[in-house]
Amino acid sequence: MSVVTKTDLPLKVFKKGKVRDVYETNDELLLIVTDRISAFDFVLHEPIPKKGIYLTQISKFWFDHFKDTIPSHVISDNVSDFPGDLNKYKDQLSGRSMLVKKAKVIPIECIVRGYISGSAWKSYQKDGTVCGIKLPGGLKESDKFDEPLFTPSTKAESGHDINISFEKMKELIGDEDAEKIKELSLKIYKEGAKYASEKGIIIADTKFEFGKLGDQIILVDEVLTPDSSRFWPADLYEPGKSQPSFDKQYVRDYLSSTGWDKNSDPPHLPDDVVLETQKKYQEAYERITGKKLIFE
Repeated sequence: MSVVTKTDLPLKVFKKGKVRDVYETNDELLLIVTDRISAFDFVLHEPIPKKGIYLTQISKFWFDHFKDTIPSHVISDNVSDFPGDLNKYKDQLSGRSMLVKKAKVIPIECIVRGYISGSAWKSYQKDGTVCGIKLPGGLKESDKFDEPLFTPSTKAESGHDINISFEKMKELIGDEDAEKIKELSLKIYKEGAKYASEKGIIIADTKFEFGKLGDQIILVDEVLTPDSSRFWPADLYEPGKSQPSFDKQYVRDYLSSTGWDKNSDPPHLPDDVVLETQKKYQEAYERITGKKLIFE
């Protein structure tokens, strides 16, 4: 199976992001997850082989898992179902693409935090709050919250997203949609985290995106993947410090260790870092889905 870092299809380009290429086909979108990897707002020089397939298949697993209770944008991930003569582009599409409904995306990152880590931990250390929510004293890094926190942010086209209060979210998109999206976000996180824990994975935090088809709110983008979430191995969990992970934190940690200023061209990833990162995505995929990769 070849590594896919860019795609070239006879379709109108809808958007090409750091990791994903999106094309328009009729009233639908074709979403392709490449093997590119980004960190600190930079696309790195080296791809992670099969990363796009692992991410797509984890998302597909969760979309299927929730399909009876939460509608999503998925139409099919089978290349044979795609419109036009796209079968000849199977090398670029197999395992890493989905045909999806073209929804009007709601411009909110719906972040759910079950554990205190990352930027939330830094904020708590500073003033005892996370995204404006006052928390009890005495929490340690990586502690589990009594109840998950819903901490939305605005989606930025470039740079970092901006944390907002739930009240501000209601102002931006309306009370009814805000309440519904918060309810769905917490439901997906709680159910997903419970399932993952049975597979030996702690989902520390995650983010969701939603869109609207007419008046219906649907789940879009990706769901509970190592790129949209912090995945920790449950057997190594130890509050009071940062945790080892199945996500790209491993790559971030390597880049930080090089002394890179995070503003200039990023350093190259050594072969062993690429391989170890691939193994982390593979293990997350295999634990969550219970399957071995069959796309060859």
